[in-house]
Amino acid sequence: MSVLESSLAAVFDEVVARNPGEVEFHQAVREVLESLGPVVGKHPEYADAEVIRRLCEPERQIIFRVPWTDDSGRVQLNRGFRVEFNSALGPFKGGLRFHPSVYLGIVKFLGFEQIFKNALSGLPIGGGKGGSDFNPRSRSDGEIMRFCQSFMIELYRHLGEYTDVPAGDIGVGQREIGYLFGQYKRITNRYESGTLTGKGLSWGGSQVRTEATGYGTVFFVDEMLRFAGERLEGQRVVVSGSGNVAIYAIEKILELGGRVVACSDSDGFILDERGIDLALLKEVKSARRARLTEYAAARGSAVAYVPGGSIWDVPCDIALPCATQNELDGDGAAALIRNGCRIVAEGANMPTSPDAVRALRGAGVRFAPGKAVNAGGVATSALEMQQNASRDSWTFEYTEKRLEEIMRSIHDRCLETADAYGAPGDYVAGANIAGFTRVADAMLALGII
Repeated sequence: MSVLESSLAAVFDEVVARNPGEVEFHQAVREVLESLGPVVGKHPEYADAEVIRRLCEPERQIIFRVPWTDDSGRVQLNRGFRVEFNSALGPFKGGLRFHPSVYLGIVKFLGFEQIFKNALSGLPIGGGKGGSDFNPRSRSDGEIMRFCQSFMIELYRHLGEYTDVPAGDIGVGQREIGYLFGQYKRITNRYESGTLTGKGLSWGGSQVRTEATGYGTVFFVDEMLRFAGERLEGQRVVVSGSGNVAIYAIEKILELGGRVVACSDSDGFILDERGIDLALLKEVKSARRARLTEYAAARGSAVAYVPGGSIWDVPCDIALPCATQNELDGDGAAALIRNGCRIVAEGANMPTSPDAVRALRGAGVRFAPGKAVNAGGVATSALEMQQNASRDSWTFEYTEKRLEEIMRSIHDRCLETADAYGAPGDYVAGANIAGFTRVADAMLALGII
């Protein structure tokens, strides 16, 4: 663990004391603070105005109960959250996650990361996050609708296109966004399509939104390779997860000539040396919402299915963790290093544990953090907001081009900032400092609020 500069160590100690038990939030804060030593030395005005302390404290934390009835008529109870973290750059923007693991610490870690991710995009949006410990898996459409309606009965009063604009995340796709937006419209009697993003194309959604995080991840990696004089074509890639981020990362890798040999779900992973069959993967995971065992069964004996195994044991040139936080641990990092992996880029939010990050960077593996790599989702959400505000609709090709431009500019911004602060080639330092300074300067301009 890196030693923090003394003033930053005091901030971190205060964060831990004020937020006991929220280990994911502590991890996210420390990861950013470890990069800011050169910044506080160069910009004493940030310390004078307590910018870093204020940035670590959300503007607003909302916790509420969500009662709903299941198909048998039994009353169920969940807890809902919305953490509106920082609005110095624009309205709060960040997804809603429905998953049993959700608690305040998870939402705060995600919201804190979102501040910097949104700042790196260059778009006028602040950072926030929300969700519930509700599990949509194995629930009927009717149960999910009733839960979403109850969730929105409380949340609606905190939302608005100039206030707070949620989107989807794990467990919240177009179906859930539809139920949430329908209830928002019903309660407010206003069709404010810019209040939620991730909507269906026929009612205000944006092209490329489903693909955005996965595509954006690959655009960033492709730019990393270009910068080093390499190409994605012919590279052997491993992608963890098999949800939207992983599927569309795989799709874009294949378009650019790479070969994906493995992906995973919560039960295990598949190794397909012929290369992942994208059409079959989409059929199994998106259309049927089934497990990867069905992919393996359909592909036959040429595919190995490894229940409960570590996908990081699969030799590769590039590894993309695209599932969930801290999925790539120290043992996984050691396996990647041992097998010659050269690039690790985070398609998910904080999927690499601190010891794994240290091991990868220490071994010379080029490592790029999620706040830069997976910014494509929120960038396209902001493009959706722009289309909603102008009552416009863009083509898939135009929207994808805008996304690619944003991701390649994020890459360049990270490297330029790393160079400026004495850490050439360090994507972690570049992303943290570039995101922080943009928000910090806005906070100074707005005064002590």
